[in-house]
Amino acid sequence: MRNKFCGLLVILCIGITACDSNRVFDEYKSVPNQWHKDSIVEFYITPPDSLKPYDLFVNLRNTSDYKYSNLFLIVEMNFPNGKRVTDTLEYEMTKPNGEFLGTGFSDVKENKLWYKEGVVFEESGDYLVKIQHAMRENGQIKGVENLEGITDIGFRIETPQNNN
Repeated sequence: MRNKFCGLLVILCIGITACDSNRVFDEYKSVPNQWHKDSIVEFYITPPDSLKPYDLFVNLRNTSDYKYSNLFLIVEMNFPNGKRVTDTLEYEMTKPNGEFLGTGFSDVKENKLWYKEGVVFEESGDYLVKIQHAMRENGQIKGVENLEGITDIGFRIETPQNNN
């Protein structure tokens, strides 16, 4: 009986890994309690191939403590040669009825948010991706100091699905 259980567990693990075969890089960093507006989450990346295109994503985990229907992020990519590309991005976090988007059966929802498509890392060396929130209350100039409800910020690189 124990051997059958172990075999089933191995098959399940292989199946989960096979379903995510287009993953090249996938890392999360936890946010303690609240995400401060000056807190920048950093990911160091060494791309495996300088010829293939990749799709890039920002991953987020949020709880019901997140009180907004959208999310503004500033994402900066630093290239090995010193070049920097900065994007201000907006993502929907809820449906019109207030129900959170994302996946998950519990209070925590996981969101896979498009960042860039078909990126070729032509320069050899390490890239640095920096992510910070840029939330503001409607009608307010000053940004939200401490953003509640975001528990983890991640960055993911995938081989495009049509290239498998």
